[in-house]
Amino acid sequence: MSHASQLPDCDHSPTGIDGVTWNIMGQVYTPKQYDDKQFVWHATFPEESFVPPHTHPEQDEYLSPLNGSVEVVIEGVRTIVRTGEIGYLPKGIPHAFYNNSGKVVQAIFWAEPAGELPALYRRIHNIANPRKVTEISPEFGVVFEQPISSAR
Repeated sequence: MSHASQLPDCDHSPTGIDGVTWNIMGQVYTPKQYDDKQFVWHATFPEESFVPPHTHPEQDEYLSPLNGSVEVVIEGVRTIVRTGEIGYLPKGIPHAFYNNSGKVVQAIFWAEPAGELPALYRRIHNIANPRKVTEISPEFGVVFEQPISSAR
């Protein structure tokens, strides 16, 4: 599943740039580094949280759990990405991820190129309604599959 050979060269703590932290549907994202080529963020996934199926038409996305594991689904195929492994989520391919580990999971995510993800996270920070998030996201280059419903 790995496409990138190593994690981005940045601090992997949950402390963000200038103390910035975003609440994205109950998950905590903190920006770690950003330029046009790459956007890196630390994510804290509460137990049983998930990101529903979505596509980044212009960006490759990667994730690496710092503890525990994350279940990744790409085009309906489920894979477990464990601590220290790198999961590759290719641009243009629907994918989703789930914390089914039974505990809080910390992970590093990055997208190449950065695109509009930082602007999206600023815009959807503290929006609790999934439907609203899915309506806003295409403006920033992320398309969620419809319909969006609650976790199983």
